[in-house]
Amino acid sequence: MKSQSISALGFAAAIAVGSTVIDVQAQSAPAQSSDGIATVVAMRQQSLVGTHDFIDRRAAFEKLMAGFPVPDGVTIRTVSANGVPAKWISPDSGTSSSAHTGRVILYLHGGGFYSGSSDSHRVLAATLAKDAQANVLLIDYRRMPEAVYPAQIDDAVASYEWLLQQGYSASHIALAGESAGGNLVVELALRLRAAHRPLPTSIVAMSPIMDLTASGESTQTNAARDPLLTRKGLLDVTAVYMHGVDPRNPGASPLFADLHGLPPLLLQVGAGEILLDDSLRMAQAAAADDVAVSVEVWPGMVHQWQLFPSLVPDARLALKHVSEFIDTHMALAKDVP
Repeated sequence: MKSQSISALGFAAAIAVGSTVIDVQAQSAPAQSSDGIATVVAMRQQSLVGTHDFIDRRAAFEKLMAGFPVPDGVTIRTVSANGVPAKWISPDSGTSSSAHTGRVILYLHGGGFYSGSSDSHRVLAATLAKDAQANVLLIDYRRMPEAVYPAQIDDAVASYEWLLQQGYSASHIALAGESAGGNLVVELALRLRAAHRPLPTSIVAMSPIMDLTASGESTQTNAARDPLLTRKGLLDVTAVYMHGVDPRNPGASPLFADLHGLPPLLLQVGAGEILLDDSLRMAQAAAADDVAVSVEVWPGMVHQWQLFPSLVPDARLALKHVSEFIDTHMALAKDVP
């Protein structure tokens, strides 16, 4: 059941899986978003000219993202979360205390397990902090090729435990991430469940990599539509990240995991991404395992479009949706010890 594909065509309001209904919403894109996406694609493609390996691409991405200023209204400081370097991003308040200072989003950045950082993702994280009126812990987990699976998940677990040690209740913690980070937030939750640790209130995965075998039909059917990712590129990353471990391992590919007991899950994905089926099949798997799940499919959007809220109106809107989802489930869990 969990390997079955869900067609991206003809979204009505929901998809039925047994007696469970998955909330699937096809978004409508503002016209001006298409211009922003064209700019993003051109910038990202140009940044990769002359790069040859993971380290080159990592440096190119950092240089690209350094050109986007952090929005006003947040304070950023460096912290160590059980030895994991991180940025602590807090929304500014007009008073000395805020009703939301006890709320935190643990954010795991994307970048194919080899790229991205607390610097490259500071704009996205700062936007979330303001929208959700919550602190954001944006960690610098170890990256490949220097560190391979499961080092990234180990660092995520250490950071989550640090939040609990600082006095944050799990009922005031949410997990969020995009691309590889979308994979890691689900794997973090699975680790916490297995260890009988308190679970966060919700999980958000944007354009996530849920299947490291790249077996989804959209890796083929959307190949000509996706300007940023290729199936070969995904498999090249998997080969290094997994270093001989079976990529179908549910501890690395959430699509193949038993998801029972996980918190509510929000998935966002662009309609033309080769990773479209990762989100759709993950939604089906989650619903089959009695996990509350919502899927947003955004027409015209490309992989990690949420990184560019100043250029793409749909990125700004998508992050508002994320904040609303997190806020809703924190409010529902506010009395949970």
